Amino acid sequence: MEKYELTLARSEDFDRALEILRSGRDFQRQQGFVQWDDSFPNPETIRSDIREKLGYVVKVDGKIAAYLYLGFDGDPSYPAIRGKWKSDEPYAVVHRIAIAPEFRGMGLASVTFRLTEDYCKSRGFYSLRIDTHESNKRMQHILTKNGFLYCGIVLQNGSDRLAYEKKI
Repeated sequence: MEKYELTLARSEDFDRALEILRSGRDFQRQQGFVQWDDSFPNPETIRSDIREKLGYVVKVDGKIAAYLYLGFDGDPSYPAIRGKWKSDEPYAVVHRIAIAPEFRGMGLASVTFRLTEDYCKSRGFYSLRIDTHESNKRMQHILTKNGFLYCGIVLQNGSDRLAYEKKI
């Protein structure tokens, strides 16, 4: 049985995190859309995530298989939602989530969300929010499958994004 673990990304995880995010950008393009362009997420973004203790990795049997940003101070674009969030309580936010190619198709996205939810609850957060590109049908399916509810549209990096929330 595989062992799954969510941990803070460390500076020595930088290269693997960047590799995973770049493969995620390529995977988006293979699906016919661009949510992340060539300038984002960039190396400085990942270094900042790690330095600010906002970058996390998911390990499968000790090997880094996924990367995500997990923040607990809200998102500046979320209050201006065109729609309505499911709760008004403090929330955690996930951004920049990607799974290494060799781990895709194994249900790791669902495992990652379960680990993230458990971690959020341990920190006293019972709401998790995320947004995605309207063309990212795969992520929309993963979110719905994992109990996230569509809430409306938020503006991220100059583009509309579909906003989801899950009460945990």
